[in-house]
This record gives sequence, C-alpha cells and structure tokens, in this order.
Amino acid sequence: MQLERWFPGIVKELIADGAQLGTGTAIQFYVDNILKVPVPDTEMIGATRPFIEAHLRSRVAALPNVELRTAQARDLIISGDQVRGVRFSSASDGRHSATPDGELAADLVVDAMGRSSRLSSWLEHHGWEQPPLHRLRVDLGYATAFFQRGDELPGTQMAQATPGPASSYRPAITEPGALTAVEGNRWSVVLAGYTDYRPSRDPEQFLTRMRRCVPPLQEVANQCAMVDNEVKTYHFRESIKRDFASLGRLPRGLMAIGDALASVNPIYGQGLTLATLQASCLSAHLQTGGRPQDSMWGYFRRARAVVDAAWQLSSTADLAQPHVTGPYPPGYRLLRWAGDKVMVASIFDPVVNQAFMDVLHMKAHPRTLTNPRLLKRAARAFAIPAA
Repeated sequence: MQLERWFPGIVKELIADGAQLGTGTAIQFYVDNILKVPVPDTEMIGATRPFIEAHLRSRVAALPNVELRTAQARDLIISGDQVRGVRFSSASDGRHSATPDGELAADLVVDAMGRSSRLSSWLEHHGWEQPPLHRLRVDLGYATAFFQRGDELPGTQMAQATPGPASSYRPAITEPGALTAVEGNRWSVVLAGYTDYRPSRDPEQFLTRMRRCVPPLQEVANQCAMVDNEVKTYHFRESIKRDFASLGRLPRGLMAIGDALASVNPIYGQGLTLATLQASCLSAHLQTGGRPQDSMWGYFRRARAVVDAAWQLSSTADLAQPHVTGPYPPGYRLLRWAGDKVMVASIFDPVVNQAFMDVLHMKAHPRTLTNPRLLKRAARAFAIPAA
C-alpha cells in the first residue's frame, strides 16, 4: 500500500517482472500447526528483497532531480544549530581515504546508514546530545534457502508457521518457518530459532527442520530441489531504537529513517513497512508547512508513533521467549494476556483474524487488540472446536 502510494504502478511492475501476488486462501498462516481461517482482503507480494529494492532504486534514479554519488560519509557539517551538509571520502582503487576529502552542501541531511549508523557519535563530536538508545536482546538466528518451484502447491503463494500459546511460543516445540513464491520460479524458505536452537548452514538439517514444520514446507522439502544446495544464515542479536524525539535540542536540517531510527526483530517482517511509514511521516511533516532546512521535530514525533507501535508488537512477542528478560514495557501483562487470547481466537474467527492481521501488517495500532468488543468476540471464539 505504501509503495504504491509513492510509486504508482509499482505493484503491476513487480508482478510483470516475476513477483507473485497472493490473495485470500493463497496466503496461509498457521499457529501451533493449526491453519488459520483466511482473510479474503489480504494481499501480499512474493519477491526477494534485492528484487524489490532494485525496482525502487530504478524508480528513484529515474527522477529528473536525483543524482547518485558514490562516496563514504565521514562527518556532518554543522554551523550554529544548522546542519549544512556532510564531509565525505571518495572511493579510490576500491578503498576510502582515512580523512574526508570532500564536502557536500545540503538543506537536509538524511541518515539512512542502517542500524550501525554513526550519526550519534557525530552529533556528540559536535557538542550535541546523543539520542537515547533502547535495546532488547533477542539472540535470533534465521536461515534462508531457495527451491525450484513447480506445481507441487497449486493455489499456495505464501505459508507461514509460528509457535503460539499452546506451545508457549517455543520454536523447539512448534517449528517456525515460512515459504513464499518469488521471482524466478522459486520458493524462498526461511526457518528461525533462538539461542541454541538457531538453524545452521547444513542443508540436511535445514530439510529436516522443514519436515518438522507445517504441510506446505514439508511438501517443498520432499518434492523440490534446493537451489545450489545452499543455506544462508543470519544472526540478529538485539532490537534497537534511537529516540530522537526525546532530545532537548537537535540541529535543524537533520533526520534519520529506516534501521538508523529503529531496527526490530526481522522475523516479523516489518522493516520495509516501517521505513515506508516513516517516509509518510516525513510527507505529513512537510505538508504542515515545515521546510527541510528547519527543525524536524514534527517528523520525529510522527515517526516515533509508528516506531513505538512496531516496537510494542515485536517486543511483546519476543518477551514471551524465556531467554528474553526485559526491559518490560508498561502494560506488558495486559498486552500479553490480550495477545494470547486474540491469537488463539484468530485461528477460528475471521473477524478476529482480520484485526490481528491488520496489526501484524501495521495497518492498525497494537492497542486495537485490547478493544473490549474484540476481546469479547475472542472469548466467544474459544467455544468453537478446532476442525
């Protein structure tokens, strides 16, 4: 929805180049190995991240007022309370010089350097306060592999399995995983686990864990060839967020976006959505009359609202793991209780499942899951026997 807002026609373009569009029953979510009722209005694009990013980059680069320069940012240029640009080092023989050798003037400097951003240290170097950094150690490991896709799963575009209340959210009890039909006639499969249950690079172990998962992943493991017999692994140690909105003072003409602002547990698939919502926050700020060279307080306050929503959802789920010990957010017990009830009810009740998926896909705030009417409906759903 957000990509189509900023790049009209991008969805059709992605599909024309090989991305897969899934709707209704083609999108399957399992909780504790039970298939949830479908949400008819749900639409999901199946594509790899490099595929999506290449199309977005092409769209942006084609804009007449966009110029791309390859260099390494080294520092901010600050005059008084105004950021005036960046100092950078140019690439030379594949390496960067030790000291800045150029300057680029700017009305607005955007930190999109990712979770390893050095902006905080640059601000401190110039006498400004660093934004508070919040951390939640999750110690997640996940692995991905591609499989050749045929007609083994007709009518399936995406299947995701997650542990729920019945398994106490333990991956070792209910195997978490997901598969998605992507470009190139492939299945993209991801498996995940925490601490000692993180998946390895061993293809045989990967297949064994797929066969412990839900039927669609079992089918692909048994019927499809793994591309290049290759498994890639990733380790995500902690979720982080930088709270610029709480600073007492901040130089004008400076903002941060994407993982430089917040990086939450990737297993929930919210990173790209969060970045596009932050872009919308910037648009809303500018539409109120703010200029790029002015204070970005309006942007940071709006961005904090969407960041905190994603943080609340992911941290509440992460804190269900026994090795994640806090800090616990305000109202955690109520959120956890309501989340458990709604998750179980969402397996059988389409209305509850719609509300749950709207929160998961960041179309609604997590607080909607504590709405008394929704909780009352969730309570009634417990009387429905599993099929």
